Amino acid sequence: MTTTIRFRIPKDIDAATERKIRKLNGSLISQSFTDIIHFDDDGADFYIHYFTAPSEKKHDAITFISSFIAEEALTDVVTIL
Repeated sequence: MTTTIRFRIPKDIDAATERKIRKLNGSLISQSFTDIIHFDDDGADFYIHYFTAPSEKKHDAITFISSFIAEEALTDVVTIL
């Protein structure tokens, strides 16, 4: 069974922050949490990035995202939904 993991990112981020978000997405793929990360508009100000992962990896994926957010100082930018 799979579960969907979502996180919200503002559209108006600077280039350095965008690189960190791309690094997060790439890390999720390289850590085998998913094969692809999708994104959709969430109103005028945000994007929703989301991916499916096996249910047994959900906790590990969320822990990884939370740690990455803290290490890269993205706590004001990325919100796990």
